[in-house]
Amino acid sequence: MKIRVALLTCVLLITGSLPGVFGQSKQKKSARGSAAAPLQRPVIWHDPGPVETLDFVNGPGGLKRAPKPPFTFIEEDTGGTNPKIKVSDAAGQTWGVKWGSEIHSEVFASRLVWAAGYYVEPAYFVKSGKIRGVGKLSRAKKHVSSDGSFTNARFEFKEKGISKDTDKESWRWDNNPFLGTRELNGLKVMVMLTSNWDPKDKRDDESNTAVYTKRKTGAVTYVMSDWGATMGKWGGVFTREKWDCSGFSSQTKKFVTGRDGRFVKFGYDGKHEHDMIDDIKITDVKWLLGYIGRITDAQLRAGLDASGATREEVDCFTMALRERINQLRNVAR
Repeated sequence: MKIRVALLTCVLLITGSLPGVFGQSKQKKSARGSAAAPLQRPVIWHDPGPVETLDFVNGPGGLKRAPKPPFTFIEEDTGGTNPKIKVSDAAGQTWGVKWGSEIHSEVFASRLVWAAGYYVEPAYFVKSGKIRGVGKLSRAKKHVSSDGSFTNARFEFKEKGISKDTDKESWRWDNNPFLGTRELNGLKVMVMLTSNWDPKDKRDDESNTAVYTKRKTGAVTYVMSDWGATMGKWGGVFTREKWDCSGFSSQTKKFVTGRDGRFVKFGYDGKHEHDMIDDIKITDVKWLLGYIGRITDAQLRAGLDASGATREEVDCFTMALRERINQLRNVAR
């Protein structure tokens, strides 16, 4: 009986079905000094529902939350490797706008991860627009003209009321509350499925893992917060690529490399490689296929098109992703 109770508690910890228990006595102060809600048990996954009906055009934000012009300049964001600024839209929503090599891959990969039940921030590809009130820019000046016009940008929704612990305050792949669970192992498979070669964590100078806390409810979510280094080639500094379907397709044959007893073997080569490829069980893959195995080719094509892919890229990525998902299905039989 004690074992069954322990197993049930573990499941509730991951799916968030036991709210308000974790850290009841621990509270954070808001900017105004009032106590925030008691922290809930941390979660890393939720049931995405009927995956085959999800809107891959608009993603987790849906059509209702899509960026609405006119856009108004707030400030330039000098962090990270790609030029970024913050803007507000006609609905009063705040957006992080980015240009550079990650704009297509981040929008599309986030839709795949969302369909698998993992938290991502709503992101949209905006082909062109105009930003009012743009002042003097540094890195972003080559992407925004003097009248505020721009082309080919990624808009990422900035939800209010969330505290984000990043970098040294984030979490490690080898040290977190979900070690050994199918939910964490499923996230690792999504890293490899999208060829994300940059799953940095708090061991590194910068981290792509984070802990998000909703101040109003106390909900705590463990996330992989950056999916830009995806949909290309994994590998070393001189060979890896982002948004490169030729490279993505060429490595697809090495995505799943076989089985070793009850474990699946992968050919992935990226940051913290062994944290990704080690100890992924066949049962973990079967569980994940219950979600990503229901994604249709029509959804893949719609998501790719909405991410700014060319017709050739839509065809190429759809075929390669279907092959990777089929490899997972074959190894999990």
